[in-house]
Amino acid sequence: MSDATTLAFALVAFIGIATPGPTVLLALTNGSRHGMKKAVAGMIGAVLSDFALIGAVALGLGALLAASEFWFTVVKWLGAAYLAFLGILLLRSKGTLDVASVTPDASASTSRAVFLKSFLVAVTNPKGYLFFSAFLPQFIDPALPQPPQYAVLAVVFASIDFLVMFGYALVGSQAVRFLKRSGAVWLDRICGGALLALAGSLAFYRRAPS
Repeated sequence: MSDATTLAFALVAFIGIATPGPTVLLALTNGSRHGMKKAVAGMIGAVLSDFALIGAVALGLGALLAASEFWFTVVKWLGAAYLAFLGILLLRSKGTLDVASVTPDASASTSRAVFLKSFLVAVTNPKGYLFFSAFLPQFIDPALPQPPQYAVLAVVFASIDFLVMFGYALVGSQAVRFLKRSGAVWLDRICGGALLALAGSLAFYRRAPS
């Protein structure tokens, strides 16, 4: 894989990642509700999901979802239901932000929950598998060993994903400093509504005819 190919992949990946999606919205919300430290836990979950998705595509799972209506539908509805669940939680939020006085055990539990939310949002989204299945092979040289190439693309994609999410989380953590309680409520509601809209779009999403 040439440097030019890697650079082209990074550019296209950045454009795709920077466009607000579920994990980016969660990063924004986590930054505003929990601060940067716990938001990073969510970013790590999302980055691990990147490696899981790309690894699954390299092993052929993306092709399976593209070929099997049943498994595609199962994963699709799991993802849509989970996004809708998170969206409803945010819509019902009273804008209560995390405070520094929580106990260490509660803090650890919250970090694990933030991590799992971001990880599960990504791995239950069939569009991710189909996207990588269609996107990654364009940057793979079939004349060279494929596992190392997939590994390079995974590292590049995950690195860009982390940086973009960090930026969104930072915006959220700084914006909330200037928001009153009502403003925090509306930030949660906006993000919750966006997650519900994404859940709806995923529910109506259809595979391209094979």
